[in-house]
Amino acid sequence: MPSHHLQYKKKRKKPPGRPNSAVLPLYAALDLGTNNCRMLIARRTRQGFRVVDSFSRITRLGEDVAQSGRLSEDAMERTLKALLVCAKKIQNRNVTFVRSVATEACRRADNALDFLNRVQCETGLNLEAINPEEEASLALTGCASLLNLTKPKALVFDIGGGSTEVMWIELDRLGDPQVVDIISLPIGVVTVSEEYARAQEVSHDSYRAIQDHVIQELQAFDRRNAISTDVANGSVQMLGTSGTVTTLGAIHLKLPRYLRSKVDGMNLPFDEIHRVSHRLAQMNCDERAAHPCIGASRADLVIAGCAILEGLCQLWPVGELTIADRGIREGILLKLMRSQDQA
Repeated sequence: MPSHHLQYKKKRKKPPGRPNSAVLPLYAALDLGTNNCRMLIARRTRQGFRVVDSFSRITRLGEDVAQSGRLSEDAMERTLKALLVCAKKIQNRNVTFVRSVATEACRRADNALDFLNRVQCETGLNLEAINPEEEASLALTGCASLLNLTKPKALVFDIGGGSTEVMWIELDRLGDPQVVDIISLPIGVVTVSEEYARAQEVSHDSYRAIQDHVIQELQAFDRRNAISTDVANGSVQMLGTSGTVTTLGAIHLKLPRYLRSKVDGMNLPFDEIHRVSHRLAQMNCDERAAHPCIGASRADLVIAGCAILEGLCQLWPVGELTIADRGIREGILLKLMRSQDQA
């Protein structure tokens, strides 16, 4: 995901009698993915929460894990440096409640446990490697408020660095999402790029091969839930959270730089997904790196993400995608806050 700049509100003097927000506890959510290390620190509000600090850095922890089965020393060193920044922010702000999770790279690597123990020793952070179901649940919690209540069923997905989670959702009579089925594909922008890209470029044939791979992996999931039938009936919406979809949204809007407030919650027609993806595929890596909504750190990954997304769109022609610039971190924050209500 690009380095998104969250919008902060200017501080205003509070009228007499209103509680001082500074005395309210702070919550931190850290998501260590295959490609990114991201953290939010937030304070609870009546509407949900307000972000007071954030951190995002591309560390590529899962680099070459698909081939070697292990986290490399360079990748671990890069990631530890990022985690030390997170730990310092948490300490400096006296955060009360913290949850730190790791996803596909730490599920897959043979030496993941050693790395997690090293993180604990060197940073004090207690990173837990969560399973795909928990990862998907957190992502859904984080972006569920963007679901359209007029459509009773939904496909919700998260294209990550090392895996892609897809959820089949039904909205109950109160409009709350209920997970009917979930699948985690071992297909992400990092793993696909390493397998299919040559000299940082994905060829036309490789692009189609990625799409076909995604569709093949999802056929049984589609059949057992009769998803295509519901899509044909027009009762399904699609909601996506990932750097791929937010990048496409920003490019579609012709933003001079990435703006979360413009992208989060927007709707993008499938034909526009195809148009923007095709345009990006025509660029070389240097041209993509120069784009203000992509940058050098993601220029070699975004085409793989586009191919994965187009595979989803081809299998399930819903016609329109709702883009969420929110997910696991927001889900962690909301669940932490709810758990305090029940304590």
